[in-house]
Formats: sequence, C-alpha cells, structure tokens
Amino acid sequence: MTTGDDDVRADVGLAVRAARYRLDVLDLIRSAGGGHTAGSLSCVDVLTVLYERVLRISPETLRHPERDRYVQSKGHAVEALYVVLAGAGLLDRALLGTYLRFGTKLVGHATSSVPGIEQSTGALGHGLSIGVGMAIAGRQNGFGYRVFVLLGDGELAEGSVWEAAMSAAHHGLGNLVAIVDRNRHQIAGPTAEIMNSEPLAQKFAAFGWTVHEIDGHDLVQIERTLSSAPAVPGRPTVVLADTVKGSGISYMEHDIRWHHRVPDDEEYAIARRDVENRIAELRGRA
Repeated sequence: MTTGDDDVRADVGLAVRAARYRLDVLDLIRSAGGGHTAGSLSCVDVLTVLYERVLRISPETLRHPERDRYVQSKGHAVEALYVVLAGAGLLDRALLGTYLRFGTKLVGHATSSVPGIEQSTGALGHGLSIGVGMAIAGRQNGFGYRVFVLLGDGELAEGSVWEAAMSAAHHGLGNLVAIVDRNRHQIAGPTAEIMNSEPLAQKFAAFGWTVHEIDGHDLVQIERTLSSAPAVPGRPTVVLADTVKGSGISYMEHDIRWHHRVPDDEEYAIARRDVENRIAELRGRA
C-alpha cells in the first residue's frame, strides 16, 4: 500500500469511477422519475471500494459458496448499488434503463431477484441480523467468506440492530463487518434530533465489536480499513464511515430535501458540472 501523494496517484482511476457513479445515480433517478438521491450519493464511495477492491466476487463466482457476501441493509439507497454492480460487471448495464418500469426486476429497494444482490432489504433494521446468519453459516460450513453489511445511521434506532450486534459478538463472528453510513440525516431530519444513537463508537465497543472511525469519502481509508478486517480475530468489526448526505453535488450536500427528490434540468446541469470539475481536479493531481 502506498502513502501520501502516492495514494492520490494510485487511486485517481478509482476516484474518477466513484465520481462518474454519482452521475449514473442521477441519470437513473431522472430517467425513472423517482429514487433516493442523497442517501445513495453518501454511500457511493464505500460501494465503489467494496466492489472494485475488497469483495471476493466476480461475474463468474456469483453463486460460488466461497464468495464474499454483501448485504445492503439501507436497501432504499439501491440506486447506488445498481450502478456499482453494473460497473463491476455483475449486472447487465442495459437493465439500468428499466429501473422502476413496469415488469422490471430493478425496483426501488434491493431485491434478491437481481443478479449480484444477496438479500432483499429495505425494511430497515433487518440487514445486520441477516449478516449474522450468513456469518454463522459460513463458519459452520467451513467456508472462508466474509460478510459485509451496510447500515444507515438513522436505521440504528431499530432495536433489532442491537440484538444482532449482541449476537454477533457472542458468537465471535470475526468474518462479519458492519459499515455505518454515518451521514447524520434521515428522511425527517438530523438523526441527533429524530433519535440520537450516539456515541456509536462506545456503544459498539461495549457490545464487543472492534470499532474503526473513518472518513467515508476517503477511498484510501475505506480500502485500508475494509481490507484489513477482521482487525481482531474472533470479534466482529464495525466501520463508522462519516459521510455527507448528497456528497459530491454542491447544492445537495446536507440538504434533507434531497432524501427523495429528482433534479430538474437546471439542477442536473449543475450536478454534471460539479462532477466534471471533480474529475478534472483528480486528473490534475495524477
């Protein structure tokens, strides 16, 4: 692994892909006339690193018993998952044009009928429990796969999340990694006002987890942290990824109105300019 300026040069290609995925998310939502915009943008970088650098999975191993598993518990941010799956070659890109159309498999929450998606999700609070079951099954069957679960921080108000967290530590699931998309907003407002779940680091540590706190938009930090899991054998790992809701699009960042909103032509033009400027900046560093 390189450090400093070498990190920037080594990851320009990955950062450019993550930037382009943001436009793909907006294209998908504009074409369909609906979708979860800002929450998808906050987790794009995590998903990019997972599918490009971390997960042991490929188009040829989608059903292989030793493949790594990924569960998107915040299943409403499915637009980000669809575009990254397509970018990784796990989903036919032509299917993106059918999003939310009549008869499509690409509906508004993650569903296992879509190639590359392990589990249907969207009813918040269920994904970590599913991940615990997958991790236990892998160990009992002698498989070496890892299970990664992405949760939203607003989702942590669900009691089932903490039951799963307690169970994961009790069973010593070192093959389980939870990632919290900690953008500090949910549909009704700031998480601290709706249902404050902080201090998350201390809570997960008290439940017996190894805790990492990172910048959820720093691709190098994300890769370094996720690739090193489990940090402590026999203990589940949680990565608290500090993110920005609407990340990468100037007027969407930290604006709760973009939880579920479609950009008009003028707004889309600004978003495209934001992304193009970001790509030019990245290439200028290389």
